[in-house]
Amino acid sequence: MALVRPFNAVMFRHDETDISRLTAPPYDVINTEQRAALLAKDSHNIVSLELPEGSLDPAVPGNRYETGAARWAEWRDQDILVDDLAPAIYVLEQSWEHEGRHIRRRALVGAVELRPFSDGVVLPHERTLPKALDDRLRMTRACAANLSQVFGLFTDPAGETDLVFETTMRTEPISQAADIEGVTSTVWAIHDADIHEQITTFMASKQIFIADGHHRYTTALAYRDERRAADKAADVVHETAPAYDSVMMALVNMDDPDLLVLPTHRVARATGEFDADAFWSALSQYFDMTEFAEGHPATALADAARTSFIVKTADGIARMITLRADVDTAAIIATDHHDNWKRLDVAILQELILKPLLQIHPDEPATLDRLSFVKDANEALLVPGGDVAFVVGATRMDQLRAVALDGDTMPQKSTYFYPKLLSGLLMKSLA
Repeated sequence: MALVRPFNAVMFRHDETDISRLTAPPYDVINTEQRAALLAKDSHNIVSLELPEGSLDPAVPGNRYETGAARWAEWRDQDILVDDLAPAIYVLEQSWEHEGRHIRRRALVGAVELRPFSDGVVLPHERTLPKALDDRLRMTRACAANLSQVFGLFTDPAGETDLVFETTMRTEPISQAADIEGVTSTVWAIHDADIHEQITTFMASKQIFIADGHHRYTTALAYRDERRAADKAADVVHETAPAYDSVMMALVNMDDPDLLVLPTHRVARATGEFDADAFWSALSQYFDMTEFAEGHPATALADAARTSFIVKTADGIARMITLRADVDTAAIIATDHHDNWKRLDVAILQELILKPLLQIHPDEPATLDRLSFVKDANEALLVPGGDVAFVVGATRMDQLRAVALDGDTMPQKSTYFYPKLLSGLLMKSLA
């Protein structure tokens, strides 16, 4: 099903293994202040390519995309960016401390053949937003490159890929970088053609589930289609698959117990004056409620037998609400989604609380301005800028897999795969 091949990565030329100063978090989590701080470390930081200065309007001279195209070409000409001398599949390890425990996450980074979602080979689990797609497509056209990886998942319950990781990680790494959260990312290159073939053969029977990077993958598909159409119009024939037919992906075993998925909590505002008493009363239609005692929110939710949320209103009242045993969400949620989707905690929150009680609807963009997302549970319980906060539990891997196989996509911010992939370690030319 999935076709994973080696490629000649584009990398920063460096004399030392540590390239922390050149790397950055993903483009979509960087604000203006963070961008400035990254460039203060090194003017060649990847953020200078991912988020170049200039207008987002392509009609304005000196816009972001013109700047990015010129910078990509300049850095390539000046050998600031260089190609790996031979095709490789790369091993990426991210290691960090989480709640007193050392964790590592390992990925194979390769060129994955682009397939439309309808083929059922690469499967999404979240929706994409048109505005973000337009920006990334324009940047991809400008540089003709994947500047960062799509984060994908594959099944390997027996750990058959572990030997590849362990053997490769006994060699010298080609680069390493640490981020501000203390996550260390290390990269090794596999140049052995026999191991490439083993990986390609193993992955050929797999489906790939997108964990993060839906916009990157969808952009790569659109760019591929544009290039195919242009080549056809110009009577260009390729003897082998062109570079634009594949996208750079970091592939992680979804059965690895070290794969960490964190929840994203919600803070909401009402359309007008918020009536807390009426809100609590309305919740009782589907939920049992108990006062939330002091303690860590994650622990309380982990002990819950059924879908539960910790809810706190701005007046300081905090309660744990638990879906009543006699409530079958597959029966009462009136949407075209499958039953697996209707049993997701985030879907239950959306369909039984946010939409009917707060008039926040995923298909009505104006209402989404009243919904914000917070990573830390204790911060969410401060109800920052809102009327009510919802602390949610993490989506499980079996739920993601079931929803994706059904052809459904989860509500926004259903999963938070921690840590994010660092940008600037590897790039892929599409020229």
